[in-house]
Amino acid sequence: MKKLVYGCIGLFLVSLAATGCSSDGRSAGLGALGGAAAGVGGYEYNAHREKKKLEDDLRSGKIDRREYEIRRDQIEKGSIFR
Repeated sequence: MKKLVYGCIGLFLVSLAATGCSSDGRSAGLGALGGAAAGVGGYEYNAHREKKKLEDDLRSGKIDRREYEIRRDQIEKGSIFR
């Protein structure tokens, strides 16, 4: 009996995930797209902050120009927008 209940619950959850909690499935796609955009936005904002900190370190003399170029290239390689 437990297997039947767990099977029904599992089937329900799989069907719910497959339809995206809607009858046409568009809201799941939009939700995934919105979540991806938020993730990319947060990542790019962090990269922007790192570049600003790097520029401040260069101006203050904590790092030299060569180190600045190396670290800036590393940040830009991980960035989607260049």
